[in-house]
Amino acid sequence: MKLIVAIIRPERLEAVQTALNERDVYLMTVSDVRGCGRQRGYTEVYRGTEFQVRLLPKLKLEIAVNEAFVEAAIEAIVHAARTPETGQVGDGKIFVLPLDDCIRIRTGERGTDAIGP
Repeated sequence: MKLIVAIIRPERLEAVQTALNERDVYLMTVSDVRGCGRQRGYTEVYRGTEFQVRLLPKLKLEIAVNEAFVEAAIEAIVHAARTPETGQVGDGKIFVLPLDDCIRIRTGERGTDAIGP
């Protein structure tokens, strides 16, 4: 089992969800987060005063998958989260972490059975 953590642009969420659903990956947790990477923020003018916004709004997806779905999920996220053409700085990152165990609270199922539908 793996835990896939993806940081993406907020406007790409719907496309990512659609791509994952096409590959039979439906379960995920989505959080609003802010962060910075190579984009390093941007400068904005508010009421005549210029200030720098260093932390940009992003979405964090957490997806637990069985081994058979890892590559399909990564491929779906990469293709759906990338901005058209060749991509841009700020499109996001994907982290794949080992998942030791998973327990479905309602039934007590453990492991791969708890991840499945």
